[in-house]
Amino acid sequence: MRENRNMTIIQAIQDGLYTALAEDDRVLVFGEDVGQNGGVFRATDGLQDAFGPRRVFDTPLSESGIVGTAVGMAAAGLKPVVEIQFMGFIYPAFEQIVSHAARVRTRTRGRHPASLVIRAPYGGGIRAPELHSDSSEAFFVHQPGLKVVAPSGPYDAKGLLLAAIDDPDPVVFLEPIRLYRAFKEEVPLGHYTVPIGKAKVVREGGDLAMFVWGGMVPWAMEAAEKAARQDGIETRVVDLRTLFPLDVATIVESVEHTGRAIIVHEAPRTAGVGAEVATLIQERAFYSLEAPVVRVAGFDVPFPLFSLEDFYLPGVARILSGIRRAVAA
Repeated sequence: MRENRNMTIIQAIQDGLYTALAEDDRVLVFGEDVGQNGGVFRATDGLQDAFGPRRVFDTPLSESGIVGTAVGMAAAGLKPVVEIQFMGFIYPAFEQIVSHAARVRTRTRGRHPASLVIRAPYGGGIRAPELHSDSSEAFFVHQPGLKVVAPSGPYDAKGLLLAAIDDPDPVVFLEPIRLYRAFKEEVPLGHYTVPIGKAKVVREGGDLAMFVWGGMVPWAMEAAEKAARQDGIETRVVDLRTLFPLDVATIVESVEHTGRAIIVHEAPRTAGVGAEVATLIQERAFYSLEAPVVRVAGFDVPFPLFSLEDFYLPGVARILSGIRRAVAA
């Protein structure tokens, strides 16, 4: 029987990295301060001591250089896992990600692999300075050749991370900062994977389907429970887990089951991933809809500083209002 241990998300990620490094000599972990200091959130704490500075090492403060190096290593057959300290710091590496990482396999007609993982803590909720709370997942979902993953709990975080490291394509792995140490759940020790491209129904309900991912999942669950207690509305909550490729079958089936849909994300509303989900629903499940699809999202502004952070984020109250609006329409 497999042994389990209670872990936070950050502990599950650390354990996943340890497992991958121990099992495959091709896996390398590097980034700013990931070696001696164990990373800004300590996700890599102890890994350099365990595997040495040739496998786990610090880099200069150059996101473009970090990802560019990883692309070359991946093309040579290695499996680099790089850390970008915050998603708002990823923009200098954007050209390397979309022009090179995403195109290696196509450009070489499959002769060279592109098995690399770009870890990036994302989202608000910790009162961080500017550029530390961005949710710019839509940039990468739009780019063919990339896979984009956003777990919401420890079990999925480790399983999806190991699946991403095993994957032949580059994976942008988004980690919700607000949930890093928010709760624990049982996580198996050793190697296991959660399939990329498969959503998970985390709450059943027949009145409404809510689609959510990453840091918004606990708030969505709380809002769904309040809607059930206060209004008798039973909401099916679907954690998408993977933003590209989307689990279209689960999205369509959930809308066909409930007839109504709400999408929640903390990224800005315009052209967010929620817009793509809404379009998929319109294309694939239009005749099942009993009301327009509702979106609850961040505002179309740069992520604000401390005093307005709670106003910007789609908290429980805004999600609950969206649930009631979707059902009342």
